[in-house]
Amino acid sequence: MSKDKVIVVMPAYNAETTLEQTLNDIPEGSVDEVILVDDCSSDGTVELAKRLGLTVVEHEQNKGYGGNQKSCYRLALDHGADIILMIHPDYQYDSSLVPHLAGLLSSGNCDVLLGNRIRSRKEALNGGMPTYKYLANRMLTIIENMWLGQNLSEFHSGMRGYRREVLETIPWERNSDDFVFDSQFLAQSVYFGFRLGDIPVPVRYMKEASSINFSRSMEYGLLTLETLVRFALHKTGLVKSPLFHARD
Repeated sequence: MSKDKVIVVMPAYNAETTLEQTLNDIPEGSVDEVILVDDCSSDGTVELAKRLGLTVVEHEQNKGYGGNQKSCYRLALDHGADIILMIHPDYQYDSSLVPHLAGLLSSGNCDVLLGNRIRSRKEALNGGMPTYKYLANRMLTIIENMWLGQNLSEFHSGMRGYRREVLETIPWERNSDDFVFDSQFLAQSVYFGFRLGDIPVPVRYMKEASSINFSRSMEYGLLTLETLVRFALHKTGLVKSPLFHARD
């Protein structure tokens, strides 16, 4: 077992029906603490999380997906985390892989680790991934790999892990409070020289799992491309972006 302190953070919104399943799949003894940040759920997510013994923080107003992650990461750092794993409590991602993600990060194999949902086209589509999301994911990932000089299988996974140094270095507080937070975070990680990697992770597509609709997906894709342009312009010195300025 690693000597590093491993904290799982869960950005939650109406996850009452799936939270306990997600938590039960985390192998016993593999994490030191689970922090759930609730973004004004209208169901019983908060009450259930407290009964399950999680560290629970409630937003007074909805802050969005990116804003929720910001709260998660501040708390994880304040609680002394060496390894921070972000898992959606909607039971889409297989949380039994938590010790494997933590081990790879703790060993120094990489600094940022993503769960890759797309081991094959057949598996992704048969598992329920909408065709348009699969195609958009593939196209964006190809573009991002070329633009950022990486070789990731997928850039858009909701299961992620970071070494503490990543969160202490990149200016993620300046990122969007919306879904494009994730794309901005990875571009920042590349800019500041951190090593990115991924491992295959089984996923489940069901009505309880969080997902954005077609129009929001299109918006996310366009904002991801904008992030790449900002990355390139900043790196060449043509137009500076606060996303890539060192933390204060």
